[in-house]
Amino acid sequence: MKMENKRLPRGVRNNNPLNIRRSNDRWQGLAAQQTDRSFFQFRSLAYGFRAAFIIIHTYMHKYGLCSVEQIVSRWAPPQDGNNTRAYINIVADMSHLARDKLLHWSCEADMLALVQAMAYVENGMIIAGDSIRTGYEMASRARR
Repeated sequence: MKMENKRLPRGVRNNNPLNIRRSNDRWQGLAAQQTDRSFFQFRSLAYGFRAAFIIIHTYMHKYGLCSVEQIVSRWAPPQDGNNTRAYINIVADMSHLARDKLLHWSCEADMLALVQAMAYVENGMIIAGDSIRTGYEMASRARR
């Protein structure tokens, strides 16, 4: 489903709900045309969530960043102009995950809550539906 409505947040229009910045990475599910100069565009929200989950998996398993505070601090660091403390507080409150709780990739409920809350901060709206779970499932298969 392609989101064209200009009233929707950029991350939703791009099917990139965590606003992953463009780079040389060749993500599965990228849209054929990349018209946004700053952020990737995906064919569906599920592919955008898949990419976000893979990045978070890398944070957890390569860099040992396993709490809301650690993950968000890397995702949206203050040196990039982010209000990282507010981001962490909103994610912790919305997800009902303590900011210092050690998260585990295999705990689907925690991972879904984390990413749904991060998508809310990035877009200012709750993204409902199966796309988050589908993205997590695709990322889990890719990590095996």
